[in-house]
Amino acid sequence: MASRTGNSKSDRNNQNDPHSRQARIAEMRRADKARDRRNKAIAITTSALIVTGLVGFGAWVLIDQQEKEDAKKAALKAPVSGEQNWDAKTLGRNHVETPVKYEMNPPVGGDHHPRWTNCNGDVYANPLPENNAVHSLEHGAVWVTYNEKAGKEDVDKLAETVRKTPYSLMSPVKEQAGAIMLSAWGKQLTVDSATDPRVAQFFTKYVQGPQTPEPGAACTNGLADK
Repeated sequence: MASRTGNSKSDRNNQNDPHSRQARIAEMRRADKARDRRNKAIAITTSALIVTGLVGFGAWVLIDQQEKEDAKKAALKAPVSGEQNWDAKTLGRNHVETPVKYEMNPPVGGDHHPRWTNCNGDVYANPLPENNAVHSLEHGAVWVTYNEKAGKEDVDKLAETVRKTPYSLMSPVKEQAGAIMLSAWGKQLTVDSATDPRVAQFFTKYVQGPQTPEPGAACTNGLADK
């Protein structure tokens, strides 16, 4: 009992000792400062990782966009394999309301009707007046045509592409030589399938492409006989 009483008195003396209290307070302050330093270090490290991640992601986005832009430019410069070309300077561009006899079928240019065919992603179930459709080509449209040799799946796929592509139109042309033909002003391509990669290349290159005599001209408010 004497020993326990002695310890209790000693503990009380230590607690009442001002130097002992100051030591404990100092230790607590040191612990708080150490904890603050750790928290700041963690916050700085986390922020640095987030910033690094954002910078890396931003750089990746820029690189990806640049690669896509470069690929598009390359596609615009590269010739479309198998396409036929006519000198744009030799193709008439007069507005006439009399019948026009074209040297190619479908026509890719020449004199044409003053009114164009609507070509804002329009898909036509019936044949179109050629001289109106040629006017659409002058405005930078791609005209997709097909005959009975084309499979239904190909026709449906092409129609889907046209519907989501401003400055394009589609219609049947029974007398054309190829199953599927794509025409732009002075340009024409024949393919057997809608999955032919040259279809996408032709669209990329010639929808409002460099061959367009009147870029930006309207593809709406024209002839809309569907």
